[in-house]
Amino acid sequence: MSTTIIVLFNLKAGVKASEYEAWAKSTDLPIVNKLGSVDSFKVFKSTGLLGSEAAPPFQYVEVLVVNDMGALGADIGSETMQRVAGEFRQFADDPLFIMTDELKA
Repeated sequence: MSTTIIVLFNLKAGVKASEYEAWAKSTDLPIVNKLGSVDSFKVFKSTGLLGSEAAPPFQYVEVLVVNDMGALGADIGSETMQRVAGEFRQFADDPLFIMTDELKA
């Protein structure tokens, strides 16, 4: 059974959205999507709240579908992923990593 990790975050003060998005497209998305433990990794930019003029509570949402949590731990321990994680921490302000299981009928 796969686990879906949902990451909710805002950018740190002073970080430009264009800088983060360029990094996500050139580095984060291609590298994470190549991990053997990951079936799918997508990044979404929040654009609004349905039926409201209020700003969304989070600027970005990541959705990571993991086929093997043990293997993900090994993948994250690699030198490349340690670099990517360090770069992510320079952009993201206190991200929330929510582990989920899909409910099926």
